Amino acid sequence: MRYALYFSPAADHPLTKTASRWLGRDAFTNETFPTPDVTGLPCDEVHALTADPRRYAFHATLKAPFELAEGKSEAELIETFDGFAAATSAFDIPNLVIGQLGRFFALVPDQVYPELQDFAAGVVEHFEPFRAPLSEADIARRKPETLSPAHRDNLMRWGYPHVMDEFRFHMTLSGQVPPEQAPAMQTALETRFAEFTNKPLSIDGLSIFVEPERGAPFTALRWLPLKPALAIRKTAP
Repeated sequence: MRYALYFSPAADHPLTKTASRWLGRDAFTNETFPTPDVTGLPCDEVHALTADPRRYAFHATLKAPFELAEGKSEAELIETFDGFAAATSAFDIPNLVIGQLGRFFALVPDQVYPELQDFAAGVVEHFEPFRAPLSEADIARRKPETLSPAHRDNLMRWGYPHVMDEFRFHMTLSGQVPPEQAPAMQTALETRFAEFTNKPLSIDGLSIFVEPERGAPFTALRWLPLKPALAIRKTAP
């Protein structure tokens, strides 16, 4: 069993529903959906290009999948999770866009936002006591010899390369798309997610996802809202 701390909109949020239908699976209900039509791409290609994010389901990774540390239990993890969510204020990403990380397409902020970086770092650090050390096989799978010094240090310290200063928020929508297929994929994503892009995204909840065994689909174990952000009152001069 592995656990992960993810950002995800609530189960009934329109973005969750839209993204689940795009990827072909809903992590909250485990419902599956037909492969969507994409102009210019065969259906089997679209199915293959969404296979990897379909297993992980729609989310943004905050603390990557981990096994529980010795002496820690799921009940303790949930108790800590509940307390963290209750004490952490919601906030907005000012602008969400369709972007690419290498050949992967994802929903991403239009720039790096310090509040988002601090939130993600806080999740990584707060839940670190629950993470079992990586096995030698886990480390080898990350090919540390190919990583930058910063990524390699993060892997050894936090169990994942893309954290702290190297964190980039992304909600993955595809696997690696070949360059010749990228224009069709980008057009399809921009059309399908037009309701949610070029506008703010509220980071107003936190979730625990679980992987029952290695290679199995991830499902949502628990989702909680974050503490409502304090409204800023405007006073007359």
